[in-house]
Amino acid sequence: MKIISYNVNGIRAAIKKGFLDWLQTANPDVICLQEIKANKEQLDLSVFEEAGYPYHYWYSAEKKGYSGVAILSKIQPNSVTYGTGIDYMDAEGRNIRADFDTCSVMSLYLPSGTNIARLEHKLQYMADFQKYVNALKNEVPNLVICGDYNICHEAIDIHDPVRNANVSGFLPVEREWIGNFIESGFIDSFRHFNKEPHNYSWWSYRANARNNNKGWRIDYNMVAQPLQEKLKRAVILSEAKHSDHCPILVEIEE
Repeated sequence: MKIISYNVNGIRAAIKKGFLDWLQTANPDVICLQEIKANKEQLDLSVFEEAGYPYHYWYSAEKKGYSGVAILSKIQPNSVTYGTGIDYMDAEGRNIRADFDTCSVMSLYLPSGTNIARLEHKLQYMADFQKYVNALKNEVPNLVICGDYNICHEAIDIHDPVRNANVSGFLPVEREWIGNFIESGFIDSFRHFNKEPHNYSWWSYRANARNNNKGWRIDYNMVAQPLQEKLKRAVILSEAKHSDHCPILVEIEE
């Protein structure tokens, strides 16, 4: 099963930049989208079906043009779960999960901590999400949690770890949380295969950051430990340019 995660920073904007042609070429079995910034009523859903994804599930934020996640699939899932049941998370449309025979795939959009109030919100979300996942793993052990975690784990994951040491996304408390999240039973699939520096998934639109590869690796396909033997490969698809993020791929044996 080939799974891609992609923060599209607005699905309608991404479509205008050639997202659908790219999707057909990349040809994943399942793609998790974050920051769709649209309700499905605002989309022509037939274009996804024509691209080969008859099964598509959308979970938008209550606030228009904000946040939201989706899963598009070639394979019909056994079931789909919208949200976590935690009200303040679900109001922002941050989690959707599709259960397949091989694994259960979640699209996650973790908040950013752009100011003090949002950082407090992010830290609360992180704590509550960890509790939610701890319980979920008992029912659904073969979890793949794909998405924008808005955190760089190690210095290797950010272009300037010294100057960004006090910036949200690389704060010690955030780095500690994602380290603990991995230790709770997950594999950072990209790092499982690739230990090299200068591999990023997000670049600021400012200061020509992408062309200079001054980026952050904040998007992850986290794979639950029971699936370790089935991991085939994981790569960052940095050539795709429909967003300030790029897609990331993990392949799991069926």
